[in-house]
Amino acid sequence: MIKIGAVVAEFNFDITSMMLELAKEHAKFLDAEITEVFPVPGVYDMPIAIKKLLDEGKVDAVITLGAVIEGDTQHDEIVVQHAARKITDLSLEYNKPVTLGISGPGMTRLEAHKRVEYGKRAVEAAVKLVKRLN
Repeated sequence: MIKIGAVVAEFNFDITSMMLELAKEHAKFLDAEITEVFPVPGVYDMPIAIKKLLDEGKVDAVITLGAVIEGDTQHDEIVVQHAARKITDLSLEYNKPVTLGISGPGMTRLEAHKRVEYGKRAVEAAVKLVKRLN
């Protein structure tokens, strides 16, 4: 069975908690399991938690779950760009899938609610990559 770690942003928790539940259900459907859940304050804080999960070596892949909603400044774009870059770097450094289940930037709260299935997509990508890399 494929073991997945989930790094989940607490910011916009009404959305990310739904993403996590969908991810857990989809993992079971794919004969995988989310064995570790690591909550972090926000998307920008994810890389250190991902690194910790990968260092421990208990998971085959990590999914990231977050929703970055548009504000009055370009803060949302900066957060997603920097987090996505570091997430990719960690995947390559550890040679394990770290998939992006982060919606945004540039979306409203309503759009974020419509995109909760990104959690499911992150699991799908993680399972496919684990199988294909092995």
